[in-house]
Amino acid sequence: MSEKETLLTPSGLQKLEEELEYLRTVKRKEVAERIKTAISYGDISENSEYEDAKNEQAFIEGRIITLEKMLRNARVINESEVDTHVVSVGSTIKLKDMEFGDIVEYTIVGSAEADPIENKISNESPVGHALLGRAIGDIVDVNVPAGMIQYEILDIKKI
Repeated sequence: MSEKETLLTPSGLQKLEEELEYLRTVKRKEVAERIKTAISYGDISENSEYEDAKNEQAFIEGRIITLEKMLRNARVINESEVDTHVVSVGSTIKLKDMEFGDIVEYTIVGSAEADPIENKISNESPVGHALLGRAIGDIVDVNVPAGMIQYEILDIKKI
């Protein structure tokens, strides 16, 4: 089975590369020092500091492996690939909620970059998936856990 492609914007790629570098150079050393210090306390069988440090080490190593895999399978969405006529990964879309009249703006990104707080939604999320390939003026029905939401696409622009 081939590994899943990771869609990233240029800024998303930079963020992942920076996180990987930080984990490799800073966090690994910090955790190794914590383990060394905990071992110096003596009996590690009942040493919660040692257990905690070992758990953190396992988490960091797992995250490093995940980031390496994501970067190995990354496909960077260049701004020139983003079409402002239809919604795609890399589009920033202005939407009108047809029920309440609220105007919202989302940027469609790959799942590795999704951050709802920054209004970056995944192309695999219900809203992101429903918007892909749609154009300005389209009315889009989105089935979300809370029910059906209807949006009108007001504008599409590049990131």
